[in-house]
Amino acid sequence: MASIRLSNIVKRYGFGAKANQVIHGVSAEINDGEFVVIVGPSGCGKSTLLRMVAGLEAITEGEISIGGKVVNKIEPAQRDIAMVFQNYALYPHMSVFENMAYGLKIAKVPPDQIRARVDKAAKILELGALLERRPGQLSGGQRQRVAMGRAIVREPQAFLFDEPLSNLDAKLRVQTRLEIQKLHRDLGITSLFVTHDQVEAMTLAQRMIVMNAGHIEQMGTPEEVYAKPASTFVASFIGSPPMNLLKHASLAKPGQILGIRPEHLRIVSGSSDAWQVQVESIEMLGAERLLYTRLNDESLIVRIDEADRVPAIGDRIEVVPRPDRLHYFDATSGKRTPDERKV
Repeated sequence: MASIRLSNIVKRYGFGAKANQVIHGVSAEINDGEFVVIVGPSGCGKSTLLRMVAGLEAITEGEISIGGKVVNKIEPAQRDIAMVFQNYALYPHMSVFENMAYGLKIAKVPPDQIRARVDKAAKILELGALLERRPGQLSGGQRQRVAMGRAIVREPQAFLFDEPLSNLDAKLRVQTRLEIQKLHRDLGITSLFVTHDQVEAMTLAQRMIVMNAGHIEQMGTPEEVYAKPASTFVASFIGSPPMNLLKHASLAKPGQILGIRPEHLRIVSGSSDAWQVQVESIEMLGAERLLYTRLNDESLIVRIDEADRVPAIGDRIEVVPRPDRLHYFDATSGKRTPDERKV
């Protein structure tokens, strides 16, 4: 196992005035044995950053070290990492065993060690009964587990995951997330996982890196990022539904944006502090509902649970925010302000 350190990483494509810079001085440290998720929208640079750690993309500026060793000029095969891709990249003519063992055979690992490593990985991933099958005989979830098994048998210093769940349906994504969590608990290997899905990020990460346009917007535990987003971008990207961001609410000063999450609003009656809103639509989500309302000229989402009375579309209702759950952001920069006022 090993830590991963990124120091002022820059990536540009092309040269001179026409160069396109996609990563802008990114610095971060993934601790030994830690599971860190890089999350952000398409095109934010998260996969490019991961590929630079893997050695599949050249670094324009900066330094990457794995286990205390600078790897900028070291070939991917020599970095002692294992990568799991979005597409399974399995050899269709080989059995599950042969796919998992192939990298070890190329490295000239003795056959008895290969068998021991593959059997161990197959047991961890519950693939023992599938070792003689070929990829075409497996489900998508089973193929992804084979891809993870191929990485495990390498016994690397670090795992790199590049959106490995994107090709799975919703049920399999949940199941495979649980398997990845268990895998990390069992092996404790340093892991860097890229996804555009904030639910994956929140459920898998010990810490998460939220990226936007080649910059790190925030790095912290899922709880920290959710409870204290560093910017309006993080506030709107992390959380489903996203945080309400209001420019004209009575509790925001000029030049500020007020943030309040839908679950931190409650319906009241006859309160002098209430906001008058009109219900425009309602989304039913099992034990809870989302009310899409209008507060003057701004939209406001309110989350209610099954114990609350459900208003009708078109109703005017009163809601109040929890005063200890208000967030303030600078309207120009979008950054969180230190003004944590209580009301």
